[in-house]
Amino acid sequence: MPMATAVWLVENTTLTFKQIADFCKLHEVEVQGIADGEVAKGIKAYNPIMTGQLSREEIELSSKDKNRPLQIKNLDIEISNQEKKIKKYVPLSKRQDKPDSALWLIKQHNILKDSQIAKLVGIAKNSVTSIRNKSYWNYNNLSSKDPIALNLFTQKNLLDAIAKAERRVKREKKEKEKNNVLNKN
Repeated sequence: MPMATAVWLVENTTLTFKQIADFCKLHEVEVQGIADGEVAKGIKAYNPIMTGQLSREEIELSSKDKNRPLQIKNLDIEISNQEKKIKKYVPLSKRQDKPDSALWLIKQHNILKDSQIAKLVGIAKNSVTSIRNKSYWNYNNLSSKDPIALNLFTQKNLLDAIAKAERRVKREKKEKEKNNVLNKN
């Protein structure tokens, strides 16, 4: 890319070889070779204005002042730390593991709500409820399997869900105590 950008700048601007070399992180002699047609033969020019690396004004300012280096265009892109939720394809061979994973979560972390388990594992809430009630159509053939080992979701997702469930349990406990105190009075 730097060579292709240098080709475009040599062909389309009046910038000095030093300015182009500094911007493209090339040697000044390489840029001179590009201008002479000895270097970068057959390389298609890459327009830095079209790609948003430079603006026309920036090139004009640097063309007027031979000592001014080109400044790459500062794009104010907000980078969020949160991961975007991506629907992950689950192969057919792993889909049969979802009810097994739901059973494992019900046995190991019984404070999780059915909706949380359904969201983590990726099955319907009704299926989780029927597994919890032992009325699932294939309940006798289910075997409890760790969903993290099966790569259905990450350990972080599980810990977040457990923390949320614990906060809910504490909140419900406080409300219950508050109601008991009000009922006694």
